Amino acid sequence: MKVFSRIFPFVLLAFSLSIFSCQTEIPKEEPTVEYLQSWNDGIVKQNIINFVEEVTDKASPNFIDVEDRIATFDNDGNLWAEQPYYFQFRFAIDMIQKMAPEHPEWKDDELFQAAINNDIETVLHSGDDGIARIMMTSHTGSTAEEFEATVTEWINTAKHPTTGKLYKEMVYQPMLELLDYLRANDFKLFIVSGGGIDFMRAFADEVYNIPKDQIIGSTIETDFVITKEGPKIIRLPELDFNNDKKGKAIAIHRHIGRIPVFASGNSDGDLQMMQYSDSGKGKRFLLYLHHTDADREWAYDRDSHIGRLDKGLDQAKEKDWTVIDMKKDWKVIYPFEKDKDN
Repeated sequence: MKVFSRIFPFVLLAFSLSIFSCQTEIPKEEPTVEYLQSWNDGIVKQNIINFVEEVTDKASPNFIDVEDRIATFDNDGNLWAEQPYYFQFRFAIDMIQKMAPEHPEWKDDELFQAAINNDIETVLHSGDDGIARIMMTSHTGSTAEEFEATVTEWINTAKHPTTGKLYKEMVYQPMLELLDYLRANDFKLFIVSGGGIDFMRAFADEVYNIPKDQIIGSTIETDFVITKEGPKIIRLPELDFNNDKKGKAIAIHRHIGRIPVFASGNSDGDLQMMQYSDSGKGKRFLLYLHHTDADREWAYDRDSHIGRLDKGLDQAKEKDWTVIDMKKDWKVIYPFEKDKDN
């Protein structure tokens, strides 16, 4: 008993310290990530958040399994700008100018002379046939690897004629944040665009963090050949598939095999993709981007020669789809810009 009486105070002290330690230990909290920071508070931002929270809550009657969380996004005018003309068209003009020394016969061709002289208006007024000639000539005759390298060099050096930014900097910061928000909630993201699939694949991973196999776009004919350097895919001057309007719905069916639960676009060219997404069972979210900011970007819709939003705007109102008012809903347009109120 004497031994116990001598050590008991120390046992009691140790036990007391352990209790105190347990009571005062502060649990570590996971850092909170704030999404959609470049979006102004309002109905559009709240609609997005409400949808995501509802379909990812297992207790919700509108819960969507992870494998069905498919989100599709148009690219031109929706993830990056598209004025004063599609960026891939500018790439084509630049490539014609680069190729010109090897084609002296172009000196007698009014269309190619216009492209060489940077007479964009003349090229655009040549109609679909003229633009197709420019696109096919500039985009074909190379291997798949050579074309990707050419686009990669261009996207890292070419600058927009109005803003002076690199074209890859003409992406919309709020949309990048939306991609991150959906990705964090286990949505699988696809770009579904009328732009060329190989053109977008060259930069989509870097710019949008969307891998090549989740890019759906227009395609040209290709061929498989054996060369001295080994097997190659050669790009041919003939359209294979135009991924625009109803083509988008068809391509989604072919390449994804699931109806999207989230679809985002900015023009009538996206309307069939939106309608197809809206046709699925369960909770859906349809998001149109309306260009309303003439000061920070461009303002256009029903009468625009690029990115016309007419029938889509009417249907969005009729079906109560969510429409982004760029001027009202976005704090900034492009990455690295400061909030106008700061």
